[in-house]
Amino acid sequence: MEHTTKRPLVLSAPPHVFDGITTQKVMLNVVIALVPTLIASFVIFGWRALLVTAVTTAACVLFEYLWCLLRKTPQTAGDLSAVVTGLLLAFNLPSTIPLYMAVIGSFVAIVVVKELFGGIGRNFANPAIVARIVLSVSFTAAMTNYAAPRGFLPGATGVDAVSSATPLAPGAAQLPFMDLLFGVHPGVLGETCGIAILLGFAWLLVTRTVTFTIPGVYVGTVIVCSLFTGHDVATQVFSGGLLLCAVFMATDYTTSPTTFKGQVIFAVGLGLITCLIRFWGNMNEGAAYSILLMNLVVPYIDSLTATTPLGGEKKRRFARAKKEGGE
Repeated sequence: MEHTTKRPLVLSAPPHVFDGITTQKVMLNVVIALVPTLIASFVIFGWRALLVTAVTTAACVLFEYLWCLLRKTPQTAGDLSAVVTGLLLAFNLPSTIPLYMAVIGSFVAIVVVKELFGGIGRNFANPAIVARIVLSVSFTAAMTNYAAPRGFLPGATGVDAVSSATPLAPGAAQLPFMDLLFGVHPGVLGETCGIAILLGFAWLLVTRTVTFTIPGVYVGTVIVCSLFTGHDVATQVFSGGLLLCAVFMATDYTTSPTTFKGQVIFAVGLGLITCLIRFWGNMNEGAAYSILLMNLVVPYIDSLTATTPLGGEKKRRFARAKKEGGE
């Protein structure tokens, strides 16, 4: 008689397959996706845009390096996560921001939001978003001192012109769609040129760095709410921080749900909160606050939408089987 040895089925926690993707590679894809927006900000706002971006990026990397040095922990400044935070923070600031305020925002993002909670993968909210909100509350005048587009752009005013009238401001004139698409209007560095953000989004999709679920459902929710309330859809989508938040910050791995159902709930919540603040609140912009508020409930969303792992059984099914076996 031939004897065969049965190998036991071993169940373990994921991941089970490693594809060589590292934090540095993921962050490099995000940096590449942000390049079109960086170029657009330079074209629209001039050299000051590059200066602000350089300051926030350098400050974020330096703060992370010094924190690891102080704590005597392995250096993480080289994984590019601080670079991504610095770029995103810059894109949430106007080109006229005093540089010392940009450094303060970098400190809040890296030290307060990221490192004090355990470093990458443990932050409770998106660092750049929290830094923007802190700066908006602390330095309101500076954060709303938006430079107008440079004079050589079609439809732009003058190089030195400054205006706080963004397309979302009460009573602001409705801009042509092409002006919204190409960013010919005042705003922060990363929220004006919609086409640059969409190019970056395409790169993230092609490289499978993010999925379409959260950005698509988020923007779709805002479109539906805008149609039902009589607001101009193009203005709501292509002005303010909606696209920037939807593509680059709502999709943050650490602060977004892991399941498809959870991501849909998360994105719908983002859209509803954004519209509530924009349409009936005292602020023109609601995307940043919607990201922060929904980040706080992500653990609960994950808990409610958790799937049954392979080899696991639901308690109710297990109890029924146990009862039948006993009978």
